[in-house]
Amino acid sequence: MHPRVTLIAAARSGSLLAERFDDDRPLDQAGRREVQLAAPALLPLAVAELRYCSPTPRSRETGDALGFAPLAQPALRDCDMGRWRGLTLGEVTAGEPAAVDAWLRDPRSAPHGGESLLAFISRIGGWLDTRPVADGSRILAVAEPAVVRAALVYALKAPPSTYWNIDVRPLSTVTLTGHGGRWNLRVSAACTPS
Repeated sequence: MHPRVTLIAAARSGSLLAERFDDDRPLDQAGRREVQLAAPALLPLAVAELRYCSPTPRSRETGDALGFAPLAQPALRDCDMGRWRGLTLGEVTAGEPAAVDAWLRDPRSAPHGGESLLAFISRIGGWLDTRPVADGSRILAVAEPAVVRAALVYALKAPPSTYWNIDVRPLSTVTLTGHGGRWNLRVSAACTPS
């Protein structure tokens, strides 16, 4: 057996249209309600020997509300969006349409002055590959949807452009088994309605 890493997407902190790059907002009322509804399905994951979370308020609050008492991992932070931090995609597109286009087309591009998509995926992959190797160990991490997407791209050895085609819903889970760059994917149903 290999380590089993279950990633749980953090509950929402606002509507999809209001999402901001590098968002540091806590859970909103809808997010707290989603956690309450999903808790019965997610609570069995608390048997994990190691429990982590992204260092964002909504990831920590999601993990705490589920009783996981997760340890914040700086390596699980969202992509560093540089000067775009705190802005919506619409706001950035209105001001820098060519930069947004370059960022969406080229995974090595970082027109915002932060982290490129390729660097972000590599960082998340590095975190996965350095998890303890004990056979059968169970690990869980509550993370931003972007982190879950990056982990999936890395684990599947998919082209970085695949990142833009993965939809991660709040409180959905995905499990990866393996180690050292050799990961297998197990998809679980989302715990909340679409």
